[in-house]
Amino acid sequence: MERIVIHSDLNNFYASVERKLHPELSGVPLAVGGNKEERKGIVLAKSEEAKKFGVKTGETLWQAKKKCPDLVVVPPHFNEYMKYSRLARGIYAEYTDLIEPYGIDECWLDVTRSTKIFPKFAGDMYVGEGENRHFAPEYLTFLGDTLRERVKGELGITVSVGVSFNKVFAKLGSDLKKPDGTTVIPVSEYKAKLYPLSVGDLLYVGKATAEKLKRRGISTIGALANAPDELVHGLLGKMGDTLLKYARGLDDEEVRPMSESGELKSIGNSLTYPRDLTAFDEVKKNLFVLAESVAARLREADLGRADTVHLWVRDSNLKSLSAQKKVRPTVLCGEIANHAFALFCERVKPPFKVRALGVTVSGFDNNLTQLTFDEVDGDYKKRERAERAVDAIRKKYGYSKLQRGIMADDAEAAHNDVKGTHLIKPARFEDEE
Repeated sequence: MERIVIHSDLNNFYASVERKLHPELSGVPLAVGGNKEERKGIVLAKSEEAKKFGVKTGETLWQAKKKCPDLVVVPPHFNEYMKYSRLARGIYAEYTDLIEPYGIDECWLDVTRSTKIFPKFAGDMYVGEGENRHFAPEYLTFLGDTLRERVKGELGITVSVGVSFNKVFAKLGSDLKKPDGTTVIPVSEYKAKLYPLSVGDLLYVGKATAEKLKRRGISTIGALANAPDELVHGLLGKMGDTLLKYARGLDDEEVRPMSESGELKSIGNSLTYPRDLTAFDEVKKNLFVLAESVAARLREADLGRADTVHLWVRDSNLKSLSAQKKVRPTVLCGEIANHAFALFCERVKPPFKVRALGVTVSGFDNNLTQLTFDEVDGDYKKRERAERAVDAIRKKYGYSKLQRGIMADDAEAAHNDVKGTHLIKPARFEDEE
């Protein structure tokens, strides 16, 4: 049965919510910024007006102000963002229980079996006959517009919507018409609409991957779809096989309901630092801080052990790199941090100026993998019990009551409770090599 998958993306979400809180900011270039004492502030989000001046997420406020002297900067209000995210999902839940979040401001919805809940459509739901019978593009547009207008009318913020027959194309569609637009990519038209687009527009094709493909003459989604399997696999490995499937319209991944823990495919956190990290020992300490958060969240989610560690690094010039490695499945902070540090040492050579770091784990075994004799002999279980005990103590008495020795001489690291103070966003490893 042909599916109807919708991807919703709340436009300029943080900035839009700030305008709800401060209507007087409507129409002015706006940025949501971090602590002004830390790097003179980092741009967390920006409005459409600020985008026109070239303001970018992640740059310092002084850089943004240089581009846009009239830029208005407001501090973030994460509780409000969570509130509006829940309100938007409440609207979606009136139409389907198949809602899969992709961060705080994006969701996939599968409305295939719930279209009767929508207002009555005046035209024909289908076009064609027999095997060529598909949902009419006009009908799909109507469904997307219905959700988009409800969010705008009830919450006062806009959303871009993509409607297609799979998750990848629905996500791509929501990116094509911003802000406040509906893009439909039906079965009958996906090649005509998507194949001329840059290969970098496809989900999970970041800059590094796009450059690899372009060096082999694959510069569009259509060129990727028609490329020989062995060529793409040779360039990108298993990820290449996945991207071929996506480009050819063969994505069949289900939209998972929020109630399923299986929807969580990765757990990670990142931090931007008040000053550049220029020494390996500084980097290692801060990777342990991040790994503490990631390991604790992994244990809390009860997803078992992770077999892949990802590292993300951004330097003082805002240039980023990502890397990953397969590891022995683990939930231990020390193992995660040491794997991330090994990746850093492999990829980053001194001198360096690190502005931000991120650590993420994926490949969860859902507690189905048995421990090996080596792991049992190596006291893995004892260390896991110890870390779970630390989790319980910190939950009751506070994060700073128990600290690792590596952080003993660094008061800032010892009190940096990333898990307790940072908003969770989806991990995206678009530039891994």
